[in-house]
Amino acid sequence: MRAAALLFACLAPLLAGSEDSFALRNITIHPVSAPEIAAGTLVVVDGRIAALGASAAVPRGLRVIDGKGLHVYPGIIDSLTQIGLSEISAVPATVDTTEVGDFNPQLRAEIAINPASEHIPVTRAAGITSVIAGPMGGIISGQAALVHLDGWTWEEMDIRRSAAMMLTIPVIQAGGGRGSPPGRPSFAEARRNYEKKLAELRDFFEAARRYRQARLAGQAGFKTDLKFEAMLPVLEGKVPVVARATRERAVREALKLAGEQKIRLILAGPREVEGVVKEIREHNIPVILGPTHVPPLNEDDPYDRSFTLPGELYKAGIKLAFASFSTSGARNLPEQAATAVAYGLPYQEGLKALTLNAAEIWGVASEYGSIAKGKWADLMVTDGDPLETRTQVKHLFIKGRAVDLDNKHRRLYQKYLARP
Repeated sequence: MRAAALLFACLAPLLAGSEDSFALRNITIHPVSAPEIAAGTLVVVDGRIAALGASAAVPRGLRVIDGKGLHVYPGIIDSLTQIGLSEISAVPATVDTTEVGDFNPQLRAEIAINPASEHIPVTRAAGITSVIAGPMGGIISGQAALVHLDGWTWEEMDIRRSAAMMLTIPVIQAGGGRGSPPGRPSFAEARRNYEKKLAELRDFFEAARRYRQARLAGQAGFKTDLKFEAMLPVLEGKVPVVARATRERAVREALKLAGEQKIRLILAGPREVEGVVKEIREHNIPVILGPTHVPPLNEDDPYDRSFTLPGELYKAGIKLAFASFSTSGARNLPEQAATAVAYGLPYQEGLKALTLNAAEIWGVASEYGSIAKGKWADLMVTDGDPLETRTQVKHLFIKGRAVDLDNKHRRLYQKYLARP
């Protein structure tokens, strides 16, 4: 204790003027990974959490923020978005989510992110400090990135450049039914195309494996292929595959592929899982759930199917995280989780699905996702429960630096509130 106090005393002159060093005093701390601390103190030094507790010592000269009546939580992680990649969906020049071709594993979403996107400050105002920005289109879309929502460049926003490989499981898209769009293929033709796409996907994985073997063997005349190079971390289990799969057939195909190829799988957006819950749990596969504020998938589903699914998956022992799967909808992520809590998901699990669970799924729980000593200070300070609509985010910190909460929505609100 004396050594720690001496160290703090020596650092005090340096910390006093540091932008990423401060103390929150007399504030309710919600670590997520531990019980809450009422009227506690949270100390941040050089962007990391140095101490927390009811009587944590504050270094002399450190900037102190009075948190009376406020609460501090870890920053929220949106586990799949197109933030920074899509600005106005109706204006193609502002959308950079998709490339030509079915197999583009070499493409990295991070380098296409626009740090000046108007969606970023709006999303931060909801307490979201980091997101998974993922590409779309084709079968293997490219590499999703985990990024902070702060920085002048994508390099400054970076947390994990290749957080996952994005995969869309092919589906049968047939027409011929009442109300179906004109020009859709018959079911038989659609099924043939579906089976062809699945075969191409498996062939691509096998070609990537042969490439890896030739590379390791130092085969004569070996030529580098950027697509297969990008697949190496996937085949070696270093990078997970996020499989977009909504219906049970697609989920089964994703599970089958993961078993065949021995890859780490994360399911994204499943909504029809009754017949595969046991298999998902047995293989310890995490699930990224999309918005709960959507109608049931099938016309004969219960009206509240989307609301109750998170609670049912939790009770089955499946690790969950929430995602907006969008840009403009990201700001509503806390309310999406709140609806799941109202329909059976335990409250603490709802918080974890926005914070610690997401960090664990993306492999960064040692640095983010909860308030604990040594972790980066990604924090939101609120005047109440973040799962309550009326709660306001009063302060936001990313790696200990205060982030401006001004945004276009707030400016428009103030403008029209003052209208004569």
